[in-house]
This record gives sequence, C-alpha cells and structure tokens, in this order.
Amino acid sequence: MTAKSANPIESHLTRRDFVKATAGLAATSVAAGALPARAWAFAGGTDRIKVGLIGCGGRGTGAADQALAADPGTVLWAMGDAFKDRLDGSLASLGKQMQEKDAGESAGSTKWKDKLQVAEDRRFVGFDAYRKVIESGVDVVLLASTPVFRPIHLRAAIEAGKHVFCEKPMAVDAPGVRSILETVAMVPSKKVSLVGGFCWRYSDAERATWSKIHEGAIGDVRAIWNVYNTDGWAGTTPRKPGWSDMEWQLRNWHYFYWLSGDHLVEQAIHSIDKIAWTMKGELPTSCVAVGGRQCRAAVPETGNVFDHFGVEYEFASGARAFHMCRQMANTPFDNSDTILGTKGTCLVNSWAPSHVIDGETKWTYDGPRRNMYQNEHDALMKSIRDGKPINDGVAMANSTMMAIQARLAAYTGQVVTWDQAMQSQENLTPKTWAWGPVTVAPVPKPGVTKLS
Repeated sequence: MTAKSANPIESHLTRRDFVKATAGLAATSVAAGALPARAWAFAGGTDRIKVGLIGCGGRGTGAADQALAADPGTVLWAMGDAFKDRLDGSLASLGKQMQEKDAGESAGSTKWKDKLQVAEDRRFVGFDAYRKVIESGVDVVLLASTPVFRPIHLRAAIEAGKHVFCEKPMAVDAPGVRSILETVAMVPSKKVSLVGGFCWRYSDAERATWSKIHEGAIGDVRAIWNVYNTDGWAGTTPRKPGWSDMEWQLRNWHYFYWLSGDHLVEQAIHSIDKIAWTMKGELPTSCVAVGGRQCRAAVPETGNVFDHFGVEYEFASGARAFHMCRQMANTPFDNSDTILGTKGTCLVNSWAPSHVIDGETKWTYDGPRRNMYQNEHDALMKSIRDGKPINDGVAMANSTMMAIQARLAAYTGQVVTWDQAMQSQENLTPKTWAWGPVTVAPVPKPGVTKLS
C-alpha cells in the first residue's frame, strides 16, 4: 500500500515493558496532581481560556461546543482543518448554536456569541493547519481530526505545552501507539492535562457501575461479552472532478483502514475500552478474531474496511473477553456489556440505559445521567482551573492497542499476541502529506494477509 512508510519511532515494547512503562506513567500522573494552581498559565495572563479546534467535522464541532459550555472563560480562538468547506461549515454551525443559546438566556447575561473569537487570520486550512492552531496562542487544543493524524497532532500539542482533549482512537497502527506512549511520557513534565475521548469513562452511570465492579460486587471477573452493533455509517461522498486520490479518500476516511483503523478501531473501540476498564488495565496475552466485508455497497467510496468483527481476548488471569461489532444496514442496534464474576453478573445496556448487578450483591444504578461528552470537557476545564492535571494517556494507549491487536488478528486470521501486536512494523502513515496519488490497498484476506 502506498500509504506505508518507515517510522522514526522504533521502540519495540514487549508486554512486560509496556506494563512497566505505563505503571511509571501512572505514578507520575498521580504525582503531577499535586501541582499548585500557579503552575497553570493561560495565554495573555488572563482568566480567559483560549481553545483551538483541530478537525472540524461533526465530532470536532460537538467538542468545541462542549468546551465552550464547560467554563465561563472559554473562548474558541482558532480552528484548523484539511478542508476549508468543513471549517466554514463547523464555524457556521457553532454560530447558529450560540445564537440559539443567547435566545434562551435572560437579558444582561454573557453572550454566547462572544465566545466565538475565531478571527479570519486564525482559520487555518491544509495539512499544516494543526501546527498553526497550536502556535496561535491557544491554551487548550481539541484533537478531532482523522485518526491517522492523531500521533502527529498530539506530539506537537504536548511538546508545545498545551492542554489537550484527544478523541479516540489515538492511533491506527502500532508505530502510532508507540509514538503516543512517548508523548504521554512527556505530559507530567509539561504540567498539562490530557483527557481522552473514551466518553463512557466520563458517564455518571458507567463510572458508578465500574466502581462497583472494581470494589468486588461481582467477585473476580471471569468473562466479558460486549457488543457494538450499528446499521452502517452515514453515507459516502462520491468523487468530484479534480479531486486527488488523497482528497477523495480523506473525505471518505471512515472507509479506508489506513485513515480510520477500520470501524473496530474507530467506533467499536468504546466497547474494547470497556473491556480494558473492567480488567483494570490488565493486558491481553493473546487475541483471535474473525471479520469480513459482506454488506458494504459496491462503490469505490466504501474503500477497504470490513463490516463485521468477532473478537476473543485471553488474559493471564484466566479471564476471557468476547466482542462483536458490525455496521450493516437494516440490522438492530446493540451496545451492551455482560460481565460475569465469581459472585454475580453485571448487565449494562448503555443506550437503554440500564445498569444492573445481580448475584450476592443486588444493585441498580439510579443516579444522575448527565451528558457524558459534556462531562469530559467539564473535567478538563476544571482540572485546568484547579491546577490538578488529568492524564488519561495510559488508558488511551492501552485500549487503542487492544483494538489494533484485534484488527491484526482478524485481517490475518492468526492468533496475535500482545508482544506481536506492539512490535508490529505495519505503518499506515505516509512519509509526506500531499494532494496526490494514494493507491487503495486490497481488502485484507484472513490466511493470506501477513502480519508485519
């Protein structure tokens, strides 16, 4: 595939190395939590928190709205995207949302429209837009662009000392995860917060439920079964005259695995993250998976991704985890988790929503259910105001690598160990970013596609 290249980051972490390294990162993250508030500075020395948005699609637009709602002092200061029409559309959408909020406020209150301070010279377009946003004087960066860019963008933001909200997934391949780990190691010394976009970890109901599990409400975890089934993605963008291969694929990025990681990594990773959360970060020793492409429309825009996966993880503790996901039209939605322990069972239907524990301990969640996406940004802005950094980096890398491990197992048809996955040399990032030709790789074939 022409999108492959050598990566300068060649640290070959084994499972043991990963455990040791991430344990150290977790310890430094806790220590960083004691930083005094004066260690946190905002651009211009004011109480205003300037936010920069990188990636102006639907999720990025939503993240910007939530960041603006998270603190009275937040303003959107700069925006960047590969495409001008997407940036313009995002800004227009945010403007409309701010107008609607102003219409609902009482007279004399702060105007929401004043939170949009994106001057024309702080609207950046192109592959280097991310760097220009970071250099524009922002305090916080929202990373919501196409997943393949995430390691590059995160490295630049952390090196520049910016607080970060980083959407999932954090990478699309093992070299990207290794880069993320190196970046995460810088976070404590930079005295910044890094909040990951695994939104269920910021959901009130999920937090309460997983706290009960970790407290021993169902005993030792023996098996996990979870599902992320949807009816397909929201359409494609047919190629227009004059579009290069790069532009055409970027505008359909969900459907090309070098850009998205496939839907197992890009979307169903939320369920993979719940497995990692349940196991308190214990890494799977091995993984076997199946998958294929049965119902994707036979048009070029649907690229080379699968439409269904089935995954089995094995852990050293003897626990097993099973995951299923699909994107197929006219099929039922399901986003549920069943966790079996030695003393009971936990049943979670996140979309219902329903959170119940049965067995020796009987429990049903009946607390608040605030917007989990808003909770993420509330937590980020509070950490900045309080001078108590959040570092989600270890969990971010853990869950991303688990999803990539499963994709590698499904694509190749082989049993893939954690060490094999972490040491994989499959690099999906181009050497250079340019509006030129990019060959579409063939759809992977289990038993034929090789593990590299």
